[in-house]
Amino acid sequence: MQQRTGLVEALIVDVRDRERIGGAYLNSSMICCTPDLSKDGYCKVGEVIIHQDHNNPDGPKRVQTFFEAKNEEAKMELHTVEINRTGMYYLYFMFCDPELKDLSVSGTTVWKNPEGYLPGKITPLMTFFGLMSWAYLVLGLVWFLQFVKHWKDVIKLHYQITAVIGLGMCEMAFWYFEYANFNSTGYRPMGVTLWAVTFSAVKKTVSRMLLLVVSMGYGVVKPTLGSITPKVLVLGIAYLVASEALELYEHLGNINDFAGRARIFLVLPVALLDACFILWIFSSLSQTLEKLQIRRSVAKLGLYRKFTNCLAVSVLLSIAWIGYELYYNANDPLSELWRSAWIIPAFWILLAYILLVVICVLWGPSNNPTRYAFSEEPGNDIEEESVLLASRGVMVASEVATKLERKDRKLPLPAEHHVFSIGEAVEDKRE
Repeated sequence: MQQRTGLVEALIVDVRDRERIGGAYLNSSMICCTPDLSKDGYCKVGEVIIHQDHNNPDGPKRVQTFFEAKNEEAKMELHTVEINRTGMYYLYFMFCDPELKDLSVSGTTVWKNPEGYLPGKITPLMTFFGLMSWAYLVLGLVWFLQFVKHWKDVIKLHYQITAVIGLGMCEMAFWYFEYANFNSTGYRPMGVTLWAVTFSAVKKTVSRMLLLVVSMGYGVVKPTLGSITPKVLVLGIAYLVASEALELYEHLGNINDFAGRARIFLVLPVALLDACFILWIFSSLSQTLEKLQIRRSVAKLGLYRKFTNCLAVSVLLSIAWIGYELYYNANDPLSELWRSAWIIPAFWILLAYILLVVICVLWGPSNNPTRYAFSEEPGNDIEEESVLLASRGVMVASEVATKLERKDRKLPLPAEHHVFSIGEAVEDKRE
């Protein structure tokens, strides 16, 4: 009954016209044309049913290729299809001949937008990465000026912050050049993509480790991490490997709008390690705040409370955004909301930048490094503590002087000796 055998059709469909594929408009669930529908002139037997709308000539387009008799291979001629309506388009290879059930298709499709080869859903990211490159450059210049101005008061933590800023600058620059090259040539240069992916994974890892060591009070409550250092390094290396694998899968090679199973298995380790970082960070922050309260380090305690509040707000925003992502993906399986898809990855990049700015503001180099630098003597941590302990020392010294005066009333001591004793009492009390 087939009028056209060995037919394979390449259909280019705007996702808004998906109802025009098949016999839905004829109250039929058939995809392929039947003899009955062919008699009525709706379609041809052996072809996919397409409802032609004269008011929309840019509807589903088809390119037909035939297998000739006893040939195992058919080559499609090169076709250029012009699309004049903005939208999300899909390319389907469909056939109605049952003899083609084991058909396999191989080849290349090239899509080009008016602005270049970048897919429309990620085109805004090129502009976003360009702006973020400038943002990191401005932050780097401000940090460098403060670093040079107060270089005598620089601590080890400042070098780690500098490394994160530098990695962020390189990451944004590489992603911008990778997207710009892709947009102009239509190909993703493997070398640039590998560098961009690697800098992205390293920067994410170092940023999380920076948040962790800051939360542990490194350089503020304790001079070193001690026995915890190997555990931090193991967690960081594990996150670097998992993040690198995920980034390579997502960005190396062709862009695929459909997430495969491999991506799910790669996302799970990254999500689990992120959860470990978050739990460890907040647990460490709780211990650090407790230590600072015991030491009565007023300024450092205020500093860490501000950092804790900012971190808590960022976690709440992250949880809310993850919920939005799940809702977005569940309600947009065919990428109909492609115009706003770039906002999802841009949010995480912007949030990381804001957290880095907060750390730079709170722990920036200054003329008074003792407000956050580690000090072995709790009494000398900050000016407020010095004043408090000094006042207590004076009170104790006055009590000691009174007792000495009562005990040795008959043997008055020289004034110098009294002063010396008072000084010793103050020093002993501070220690």
